[in-house]
Amino acid sequence: MLESDPLASADRQRLDKWLWHVRLVRTRTSAADLVRGGRIRVNGRPVDAPSHALKIGDVLTVPLDRRICVWRVEAFAERRGDATAARALYSDLGAGQA
Repeated sequence: MLESDPLASADRQRLDKWLWHVRLVRTRTSAADLVRGGRIRVNGRPVDAPSHALKIGDVLTVPLDRRICVWRVEAFAERRGDATAARALYSDLGAGQA
């Protein structure tokens, strides 16, 4: 990242990049398109900018297929890892809900 990038610090990460790192989508472009659709909420507010800065502790509400996922951001990654590494980046707050 460029040094002038406001999201270059370790305490924040772009929403589209984080969604790609947690393996919600296959490509970062798909993550950006998902965010631009305006259906993702961060801390209860709709977000339509892929560059939205996430921070640790933010709560995302993501509609997937026929369910709603509610995740808390627990960590960021420099690179996209396997599914086990991706699972460590969030806590599922909706676990146990039908």
